[in-house]
Amino acid sequence: MKEKIAVVTDSTAYLPAETVEKYNIHVIPLSVIIDGEVYKEGIDITTAEFYEKAKAADQFPTSSQPSPGEFVQLFEEMKEQGYTHVFSIHLSSGISGTYQNALSSGQMVEGIEVIGIDSGLSCMAQGSLAIKASELIAQGSDSQEILEALEKMLTTMDAYFLVDDLNNLQRGGRLSGAQALIGSLLQIKPILYFEDKVITLFEKVRTKKKALKRIEELLGQAVKRGEAKQAYVIHGNDPESGQKWLEVLQTNYPTVEFHLSYFGPVIGTHLGEEALGLTWASK
Repeated sequence: MKEKIAVVTDSTAYLPAETVEKYNIHVIPLSVIIDGEVYKEGIDITTAEFYEKAKAADQFPTSSQPSPGEFVQLFEEMKEQGYTHVFSIHLSSGISGTYQNALSSGQMVEGIEVIGIDSGLSCMAQGSLAIKASELIAQGSDSQEILEALEKMLTTMDAYFLVDDLNNLQRGGRLSGAQALIGSLLQIKPILYFEDKVITLFEKVRTKKKALKRIEELLGQAVKRGEAKQAYVIHGNDPESGQKWLEVLQTNYPTVEFHLSYFGPVIGTHLGEEALGLTWASK
């Protein structure tokens, strides 16, 4: 029987609406909780609304993952639509249970094979995996070919980012209190990255300018290895700074295809406003 393959990702991929529509990517939302009110990301609240509400909130916003039941319902609907395989691509299992819920839910639905992909990252890093899978489906690739391509892409993928305030990560349980304290006392601009699927300190740099320059150097090393053909500059409610950095990078690395993206509500609860990140892959 010929395979009919679908792509599922979660809202923290922050895919452009036109991309979701073009490739018929199914997006399952995570939620943010602000002063007791639950908002499904991208459905009940926009990114701009989130940052405004977060600033006015009495309590620190938190986030929650989709339930197994939501995944089961989605996979059942896909089975009814004739899909035989689903690539379910999610944010790092080290910072959310979304990937694990997708896997366990897939095992509950008979007649459809759910192939889980743990991006080990988030935002447009995971989004680019969803796009890659969708492009390969459009080209007629089978599930095994797609899986091999995504696994290869994952080996070239990296992401580094800066936050304006380490306390957001500390309060959200995504960075140790000791690391946050060091950052506050010394007024450093720490470069963060994902290691073994969790957010950790990569290097401590004294100024934002030097930190951005250091991330540029890391990109340059990846370009020389042939591991950076596309890249996304990601901003936390600060498109002007994101665009400015993108233009610098585009000038310095003309062989790389750059795009601008953003940290939406769920990731924004942990990184806060004015965070900046850069992610890349071989494409």
